[in-house]
Amino acid sequence: MFGHTNEPFVLTRDVKAVIIPAGEVLQLREGTSGFITQSLGGSFTIYIEGNLFRIAGGDADSIGKEVEPPPKIPDNATNKDIEDIIWSQLRSCYDPEIPINIVDLGLIYRCDVQTLKDNSRSVSIDMTLTAPGCGMGEILVEDAKDKVAIIPTIKSVEVELVFDPPWSQEMMSDEARLQTGMMY
Repeated sequence: MFGHTNEPFVLTRDVKAVIIPAGEVLQLREGTSGFITQSLGGSFTIYIEGNLFRIAGGDADSIGKEVEPPPKIPDNATNKDIEDIIWSQLRSCYDPEIPINIVDLGLIYRCDVQTLKDNSRSVSIDMTLTAPGCGMGEILVEDAKDKVAIIPTIKSVEVELVFDPPWSQEMMSDEARLQTGMMY
């Protein structure tokens, strides 16, 4: 499922959720009902009693959805293969308020892959936000980290939040600017 919906749900178990846009984590109780308003990149934005919440993809079962499996990698994958999969995974990370992935928004400044002595890999990513005070910042960082960490052979992931250079609309892909009506 991809995009906007207004599908009703009832929580089948207690689940952690993040209130949007504050970024505060809280527990939603089994039996709570609401609507799925957005389903992008495996995570979900839900609406309950006038509030929006983000449910992580790993908790999709709590709202009756399937948890997405980790990506597959080729046998004897090169760092280039892994880097391509990393970028694909990062394109599955969405700001819950903006239905555009963090890569097309221009939020990823750097992604380095290093092979370790045991042939596992270490990944280092620099990421920014559209606004420094964004309450969802740490949630987006954790989402990016989690999406990369599940790739086979990756042993460690560091995602650093940086604000230099400051983000601007020019950093968005043409597709993202077109989608948001910011194309000029």
